[in-house]
Amino acid sequence: MFATAYICIIKSIRLNILLEDLILHNTRILVDADACPVKDIIVKVAKEFKLKVIMFTDTSHIIEDGYSQVITVSQGKDAVDIALINQTQKGDIVVTQDYGVATMALGKQAYAINQNGLIYNEANIDRLLMERYIAQKVRRAGGRTYNPKKRSEKANIDFERSLRKLCTSALNI
Repeated sequence: MFATAYICIIKSIRLNILLEDLILHNTRILVDADACPVKDIIVKVAKEFKLKVIMFTDTSHIIEDGYSQVITVSQGKDAVDIALINQTQKGDIVVTQDYGVATMALGKQAYAINQNGLIYNEANIDRLLMERYIAQKVRRAGGRTYNPKKRSEKANIDFERSLRKLCTSALNI
């Protein structure tokens, strides 16, 4: 009986230390929130991991979820992307559909993920940038590229699973 109580106390102490590490770690989730279809999932997961969320949007969008800090910037070209990257720190998690933003986040030693759960990393970002470049050349030449499919529930599930994985990695849990 004494051993069981001792183990419970140790587990409780370890959990408190982990929670303190979460708070001290300062990992945040930064979101390129213009046209982001997973804002609700981000907030749900962030609450569970006790992470701060900062949503970046331009003046044509209004975001109020009661949890996130919202930073609104002008509607200028790439204004949201620039504001987000300027705030990104090592260990942050950046949610973006933009490969360029993901590349800059990785360059700052942050984590990056897209709305479908694709975790950007050093192994895939070059290929993704090359595919984007080729698609741009095809469109400029008058060709057509594929249109994205309608968002599915599977994409939401995949995103949530990947975001949880990133949060765990970022917080060393």
